Amino acid sequence: METWDAIRSRRNVRTYRADPVAASDLDRITEAGRRAPSASNRQHWDFIVVTDRDQLRALSTVWRGAGHVAGAAAAIALVLPRAEDERTRLIDYYDLGQATYAMAVAAADLGIGTAHSSVGDQEAARKILGVPDDHDVTFLLGVGYPADRPLRPIVHPDRRPAGEVIHHGRW
Repeated sequence: METWDAIRSRRNVRTYRADPVAASDLDRITEAGRRAPSASNRQHWDFIVVTDRDQLRALSTVWRGAGHVAGAAAAIALVLPRAEDERTRLIDYYDLGQATYAMAVAAADLGIGTAHSSVGDQEAARKILGVPDDHDVTFLLGVGYPADRPLRPIVHPDRRPAGEVIHHGRW
């Protein structure tokens, strides 16, 4: 798929077919996250790829919006060390946003759907994934083939009109 088509095809997918996602595709998706921009090239992130069905079900309980993870072929947990200050935390979260989007577009390029979730119960998430106490499991990215329809460019996305969003030179 062309980059522009992958960007236009990417949508949140929360119901998945039962088909597994190949390890090589999961590697490519996480490699896209690893290559994402990072402030001062710090790369504070770690990614944990989960394909075990019991772990996926357990992870689906760590946030009210994580239910889709139980039915995903895989999930990618995005982990950060606990920040020393608010500025560092914000920068790290911005970096994770870029990594998440890079992974979502790379997945769309392969015809694989994704949907992100926050993590509310840190203690449970750390226990499920074996993450040290000085790190936070910040987000989960459910990964799998869409159950409803394949990914293809969305011609009329449910977005505010460009003229309301994009300004040139000033507001």
